[in-house]
Amino acid sequence: MPMNARPVDRLAIAIAQLNPIVGDVAGNAAKVRAARTQASDADLILFPELFIAGYPPEDLVLKPAFQAACRAAIEDLARETGQGGPAMLVGTPWVENGKLYNAVALLDGGRIAALRFKVDLPNYGVFDEKRVFAVGPMPGPVNFRGVRIGIPICEDIWGPEPAECIAETGGEILLVPNGSPYRRGVVDQRLSVSVARVTETRLPLLYTNQVGGQDELVFEGASFVLNADASMAVQLPAFKECVVTTHWVREPDGWRCESGPLAALDPQDKTDYAVCVLGLRDYVNKNGFPGVVLGLSGGIDSALVAAMGVDALGRDRVRAVMLPYKYTSEESFADAAAVASALGIRYDIVPIESAVKGLEQALAPVFEGLKRDVTEENLQARARGTILMALSNKFGSMVMTTGNKSEMSTGYATLYGDMNGGFNPIKDLYKTEVFRLSELRNRWKPDGALGPDGVVIPQNIITKPPTAELRENQKDQDSLPPYEILDQILERLVEQEQPIADIIAAGFDPGIVTRVDRMLNLAEYKRRQAAPGVKVTLRGFGRDRRYPITNKFRDPGTPLPKPDTTLVNNIAARSEAFDF
Repeated sequence: MPMNARPVDRLAIAIAQLNPIVGDVAGNAAKVRAARTQASDADLILFPELFIAGYPPEDLVLKPAFQAACRAAIEDLARETGQGGPAMLVGTPWVENGKLYNAVALLDGGRIAALRFKVDLPNYGVFDEKRVFAVGPMPGPVNFRGVRIGIPICEDIWGPEPAECIAETGGEILLVPNGSPYRRGVVDQRLSVSVARVTETRLPLLYTNQVGGQDELVFEGASFVLNADASMAVQLPAFKECVVTTHWVREPDGWRCESGPLAALDPQDKTDYAVCVLGLRDYVNKNGFPGVVLGLSGGIDSALVAAMGVDALGRDRVRAVMLPYKYTSEESFADAAAVASALGIRYDIVPIESAVKGLEQALAPVFEGLKRDVTEENLQARARGTILMALSNKFGSMVMTTGNKSEMSTGYATLYGDMNGGFNPIKDLYKTEVFRLSELRNRWKPDGALGPDGVVIPQNIITKPPTAELRENQKDQDSLPPYEILDQILERLVEQEQPIADIIAAGFDPGIVTRVDRMLNLAEYKRRQAAPGVKVTLRGFGRDRRYPITNKFRDPGTPLPKPDTTLVNNIAARSEAFDF
């Protein structure tokens, strides 16, 4: 800006809360152009972290051709600002002096007017940024039309140093591009961290987050603006793409954002359900599947997955198949049909008796003289899995798996059977949470959901004892502790990494705790082969929790009081084997 020019006293800054696709450089650039057209009255538009690449790009970002494509897109977008209109802050990978950075480019006046590189590279949970990016220098502000704007990138505001550096070098506004995925509690954590940075720096803060699903991660958006007194000026909705222009005025003590939309955010259970729906929708759509197919058993898990499928994709893209055997009850037939009818989806019945008998006959010579056991039970699950995969191959629909986190924790699932499939929207929900969200869905559905209103999961499914129906009169609690106990123990073992001794001290039966811990450890090999699914909790299985399969360590615990031997022995009888 010329030395005699007066600094501006008003700014219009647009928040581009959008849904990129990893690797779709041209498509993401098109979204940038569309947002710029939509926010033509803005001075500056802020896009989410690494928007041009899609986030997280993982090791794709190490590919030189991908780096070059991102750079070319940024250069093209920069040239387009030469004709006037809003400037843009666009996240992109950037190679500088032989190092690859997580960068934000200021595009203004037909050129790349400034670059800022991420300083604090997260390397925990689902994040692996130190694996691929170089650490950037501490970021001073950029001069945008006479306003000194700080651009700390996502994790850079989770510690005080980058924002302090910006404030100490004359920064006036913090604009924060983010790729922050959902996990329970993260919305409050983000706000708390942002308030801390505002309080320390006395600078207002605009937080832009992306929205949409990327493999197991879901980004819920919920972008916001805090003024320098930490008051909320703007709150955008969760789970919706939007481009919203915020209006700023320079006052004697600094910049202030005038009040804008203040969307209400849903409580945890509603948010969890909406996360599962959005994650499923984007996985199916971004990967080009025409629809989904699932086994509908009459149980709670498949009923909830079917409802999520219809809410995500609409009834015409969801196909349900009942795969009965001699242990399938009339009650299950009725319940499965009722779910399909309530959701309005195609419902087929494909009996598996001939397939199971064929497998048993083929194996009879080598099984001669041996007692029937879990092997024969698993043949039923594998026959079902094979039929669902055949339907997928023939019609192109993706198989949704329906196992919950309680089952995947304990190995209560069959490889190449009920674990067959491409994606699982309830993978990170414990069984008790499946029940809770099923009851919730019967009285509510998310905005934008494509399924019907009202009861879609019959009350009988919610109240009857869970069963896999692989043998006569089977119940899940023949092999597992009651879910209300099991899930509490698992949450302490998985999410909190509590020692066994601490869990026992909290009042849980010692024998049950040690048995659950054993099942959790033995089932790691199954989890490695499970379909991806939506992350909801603090630690989902997969990128969040990377345990070795070959692992001899066991928590020694403490000297144990006498356990509840009846329940423990019953569980042991069904879970001791290395069950495939």
